[in-house]
Amino acid sequence: MSTRTRTTARRPLRTVLLALVTALVPLLAAVSLGAPPATAAVRAAVPTATLTEVTDFGTNPSSLRMYLYVPGSVTAHPAVVVAVHYCTGSGPDMYNATEWHQLADTYGFVVIYPSVTRASKCFDVSSPQALERGGGSDPVGIKSMIDWVTRTYAADTTKIFATGISSGAMMTNVLLGDYPDVFAAGAAFSGVPFGCFATTDGSEWNSACANGTITHTPQEWGDLVRAAYPGYTGPRPRMQLWHGTEDATLRYPDFGEEIKEWTDVLGVGQSPAATDTPASGWTRTRYGSTGDRAPVEAISLQGVGHNLYTYGMASRALTFFGLDSSGPAPQPPPGACRVSVTTNAWNTGLTASVTVTNTGTTTINGWQLAFTLPAGQTLTNGWGATYAPSTGAVTATNASYDGTIAPGASVSIGYQADHTGNSGAPAAFTLNGTVCTAG
Repeated sequence: MSTRTRTTARRPLRTVLLALVTALVPLLAAVSLGAPPATAAVRAAVPTATLTEVTDFGTNPSSLRMYLYVPGSVTAHPAVVVAVHYCTGSGPDMYNATEWHQLADTYGFVVIYPSVTRASKCFDVSSPQALERGGGSDPVGIKSMIDWVTRTYAADTTKIFATGISSGAMMTNVLLGDYPDVFAAGAAFSGVPFGCFATTDGSEWNSACANGTITHTPQEWGDLVRAAYPGYTGPRPRMQLWHGTEDATLRYPDFGEEIKEWTDVLGVGQSPAATDTPASGWTRTRYGSTGDRAPVEAISLQGVGHNLYTYGMASRALTFFGLDSSGPAPQPPPGACRVSVTTNAWNTGLTASVTVTNTGTTTINGWQLAFTLPAGQTLTNGWGATYAPSTGAVTATNASYDGTIAPGASVSIGYQADHTGNSGAPAAFTLNGTVCTAG
């Protein structure tokens, strides 16, 4: 018995290798011919058109959670928007409170919603670790989320953007400072400059910054940003800033300090290249150029407090990012259209039901309905489309489920608005630039 056992154990090496090769050849063939690549398997595991939590996405020193929205119309190499929530919020809250996922349905980009797990539900924008590249706090986890999406969806690394509200706005400032080579632009709603909230005692709150009493020269602010990634000499991301003049949480002077900081970082003058009023009570200043993609754009909202974000503002950020023409684009209808409106008004509010009919002979694939609200009306809600801005000349862009209108077919959309006395319907409509008849 022992002799036979030793003889078996000492089979010639050539015989053993031949047996291994014979066994592996069909296995390797099955893998190469039949098994999907790893990225394809991951993509299949993330359902489209629904908010999904992704785990094990990479280095995550502060135990953030990652939520992802991938539209059914996701493009081959999609842009990525990181939408960062406010204090006490979460990734799902940010998903529900903003229209970024609806815009993704229209334009084909992917949205990441980071979510804090610490008790305050505020992002770390104050510790030394947060204010340096690879420092080991929240920005590192968010960068891992971006890397995961980039690998999984072959995302366009030149089209990575950040946006946030309050704590998320502060994190937007931090992300653009820590990772200038990652982000193309950011939009911060009610935030503070990079480094303004810095603390060294472990506290998450900096009262001096919150009260707007920390001031620096533009170069001093810029040096704080540049110190986050020493030696970096590449391009810097553009920045859009929003702030209300009556903000009692992060005081209005912080807005001016943000402007000083980012104009210095981007190397543009302190004097606006253009100033206008895109909506009632808004003052928009652009620095470095006059167009929609200026290096720095700042929007001041007169008489508005900390909770300034309203429906339609994301569309303006999308325009600043340059993403409102990167996905499926509406095409002009070859024929005519008809629009009918029914309104239901009460003391200071109204609802409007709008029916759009394709009276042409060719199917419409993707549409934008333009109209002007009567004076004193302000949109507060909408369905069946995304609406921007909330006053004046409004554009309603189709949702993912109603973008196709066959000849003779109709779609129904609607909106809710406040009014100051005039509860009438818009007087005229155009569909993809074509004037519609009233019906």
